[in-house]
Amino acid sequence: MGSLRLYNHTNAEMEEEHVKRVITYGTFDMLHYGHINILRRAKEMGDYLVVVLSTDEFNWNSKQKKCYFTYEQRKQVLEAIRYVDLVIPENNWDQKISDVQDYKIDTFVMGSDWEGKFDYLKEYCEVVYLPRTANISSTKLRQENSGIRLGIIGYEPMVEKFIQESRYVGNVELSGIFQP
Repeated sequence: MGSLRLYNHTNAEMEEEHVKRVITYGTFDMLHYGHINILRRAKEMGDYLVVVLSTDEFNWNSKQKKCYFTYEQRKQVLEAIRYVDLVIPENNWDQKISDVQDYKIDTFVMGSDWEGKFDYLKEYCEVVYLPRTANISSTKLRQENSGIRLGIIGYEPMVEKFIQESRYVGNVELSGIFQP
């Protein structure tokens, strides 16, 4: 029952108990077991896990990335995960130092694909890069699920040209061809 009590505690009460706070950042779009693994491992490093979730505007303005789910939908999913104690918005790259200070963070956790990028935070807290879960990523899921199945109806010269050209387009599968 230990970490469940934390939901009702003020910051002052948490400080008195010497609660170890952990923070991680991400978009968490198309949530998968790799996300759950990093959240679980981050939570195991402390008593209270803060997840900083990229807003839709931040994703678009900084990465030209449009999420499948909105910020509010992604936040709702994260809040339902037992490892997560608090979800706050990420609005810009530069807020990490203030987040660490404002939430009195002990450990900053990111996936190993960010290795070294946040070492400047070592002045404020411990920085840990966790290995990613093998063979899974949101990018991979998008690529695997974005294929196009086509059927072609037409006369032979045009159909043949279409078949040849489709070999140069990613994620296209020709499912049927009809030539009268």
